[in-house]
Amino acid sequence: MRTTWNGSLSFGLVSIPVGLAPATKPAARQSDISFRLLHRECLTPIKQKRWCPKHDREVTPDELVKGWEVAKGQFVVVEEAELEALERHDDSRTIDIERFVPLGDVDPVWMDRTYFLVPGNAPAQRRPYKLLLEAMEEAGVGAIGRFVRSGRESLCLVRTRGQGLVLETMYLVEDVYSQAEIEEAMGETDVKPAELELARQIVQGLAAEFDPSELTSAYRRDLRTLLEAKLRGEEIAAPEPVAEPAPAVDLIEALKASVAAAKATSARPKKAADKPKAEKRPARKAARK
Repeated sequence: MRTTWNGSLSFGLVSIPVGLAPATKPAARQSDISFRLLHRECLTPIKQKRWCPKHDREVTPDELVKGWEVAKGQFVVVEEAELEALERHDDSRTIDIERFVPLGDVDPVWMDRTYFLVPGNAPAQRRPYKLLLEAMEEAGVGAIGRFVRSGRESLCLVRTRGQGLVLETMYLVEDVYSQAEIEEAMGETDVKPAELELARQIVQGLAAEFDPSELTSAYRRDLRTLLEAKLRGEEIAAPEPVAEPAPAVDLIEALKASVAAAKATSARPKKAADKPKAEKRPARKAARK
């Protein structure tokens, strides 16, 4: 497994050699197909230019400076040297664990990117890794810590995942919006017992084991199919418009209809045709930037 950062996981007087390996692909937040902007007339890729509208000319990189806009058209200029002075030039390469917290107390909204924590190659390096893994698994806790990467400090949560540890980089407290407005609105909303019972039946009717293989994207599949067809020179038929179901006026009737649909879904045996097929990779020319 290729690591992008190597150091150690430290708590108390214990230091465990680890490496960071991305757990998700770089394009995981968007489609895995990349596009470039082309001139429709000649299909030439468009170049992005840094243009100064005041001087009506292109500017070179050495003419650029960063600015913080404090008001419309008013900027505070910051030099690169000033930003570099703020960055922590820490070469300790250590993930410092500050405390262990109940894992259920950490809402996923605080988590940003996931990395595998790769243990050292030597058996003597893997032993403390496994000891920490089993102790955290038994206690049901995660480890809150921080580390420096590329001169910038990151907060993190270390948690167990199967037979390994993963590191989640975390947002800061000012990065996450408050949901107090939602909670206030829900506190003023009442539901009837009959409605709640029907909602429970819907949840029970759709209950199933989590299967990661079902996490597929119809959009990605259809996009690959479209690009491959275009590459072969096939004519593309316009998709049929999807009819939107009429909105239900009565909540009880809508819940009853949902319960019936959930029971029908759970009663239907899952055939091989229902399972997502292995998606073909697009031709190299179609996926090339």
